[in-house]
Amino acid sequence: MTRVLQLNAFDMACIGHIQQGMWTHPRDSTVQYNRLDYWVGLARTLERGLFDGLFLADVLGIYDVYGDSPDAALRGAVQVPLLDPALLVPAMAAATQHLGFGITCNLAYEQPFLFARRMSTLDHLTQGRIGWNIVTGYLDSAARAMGFSQQMAHDDRYDLADEYMDVVYRLWEASWDGDAVRADRGQGVYADPAKVRAVRHAGRQYQMEAIHLCEPSPQRTPVLYQAGTSDRGRRFAASHAECVFVNGGKPEPVAKLVADLRARARGRPLKVFAGATVVVGRTEAEARALLEEYRRHASVEAALAHASASLGIDFSRYEMDEPIESGPGQAIQSNVAAMKQAAGPVFTKRRLIDQFVLGSRQPPIVGSAAQVAEALIGWAEAADVDGFNLSRTVMPEGLERFVDLVVPELQARGAFKTAYAPGTYREKLFGGGALLAAPHPAAGLRASA
Repeated sequence: MTRVLQLNAFDMACIGHIQQGMWTHPRDSTVQYNRLDYWVGLARTLERGLFDGLFLADVLGIYDVYGDSPDAALRGAVQVPLLDPALLVPAMAAATQHLGFGITCNLAYEQPFLFARRMSTLDHLTQGRIGWNIVTGYLDSAARAMGFSQQMAHDDRYDLADEYMDVVYRLWEASWDGDAVRADRGQGVYADPAKVRAVRHAGRQYQMEAIHLCEPSPQRTPVLYQAGTSDRGRRFAASHAECVFVNGGKPEPVAKLVADLRARARGRPLKVFAGATVVVGRTEAEARALLEEYRRHASVEAALAHASASLGIDFSRYEMDEPIESGPGQAIQSNVAAMKQAAGPVFTKRRLIDQFVLGSRQPPIVGSAAQVAEALIGWAEAADVDGFNLSRTVMPEGLERFVDLVVPELQARGAFKTAYAPGTYREKLFGGGALLAAPHPAAGLRASA
């Protein structure tokens, strides 16, 4: 039986996201990233293509590891300038009915009380279509922006995150009973005080006593994404995540990672999305010609600036064929592991640059619509993933080509839906109800309120 794939667009409220340099292509429109009509148009295209969601990445610092300077990132628009992704969602939600929105928010620098209100607000305004990609950050520049000399150690950030999740779960799930709101005009009673309670928390990192300011939203807790695949990240995912985002590449190592994630979840439903980049044409020859056209706009300098920050290695310090040593660090450890695996036994800057097909380390899937559809289906089967986060190339044509050419091919093979299911983001992804269910720890908090 053919696996039915789920699809997110993977984007960021900036000009240069993953495929560095594509913004210089004359047909690319991402320089309009600061216009609402750009994002509304994107959301409408995704809904036309029956995408499950728009996954919006975010960082709170600037990429200043390469050359010990932000200059390369600024020249190449490498995730800077960058807008707040949460503020884009209401406009896109108003223009769509079904599309989900998974936004990245860094929990390390914001109090749980304020964050919980923002997510509940978005869940209300989207009628239950909001998700949260849980991150703890990886940039020292972000820590300095928040008044610290450097970020916390990698595993310590996850310890902080575990406590943070306990606090926000209690706000979302335990502060208000499901029937607390009466809205009785005759009696002049909106909410029953006996069914609303303060959340009290006294922990290592957070102390709080507060009633959640929002009444229960359609999902209460947003759909929970997580992308950390280090050992500590996997332990965190096993406790909290509903959806996990993993790097693409070769399916065999991803399959081992996915098997480990599912085993750690111990039967709790877990959706796994792999990163993918697609260049599609009406024929293979057209797709290959597009790839070569796009490659002429890829930026090696911008890609190195991006890689230096995410890997925690200043590649400007190395000659092209000088072996690069990378020990334990505070950057994205799963990216370091993936880099070493792709580069082979001797890792050099030249080997890294050889991976930059379109200004990133992610090798694109290139071909006709039928070839791309078969590649995605085969990759998902081999790696046991539920779907893909598709990163942008040249916008909007890359996404429009996928919707117009690849989606019908997937549907013809029974590998993609032909209509949206009703309900919230969680219901569309998993079936069942709108709220988190046992054995997720948040469900237990609601039951014991």
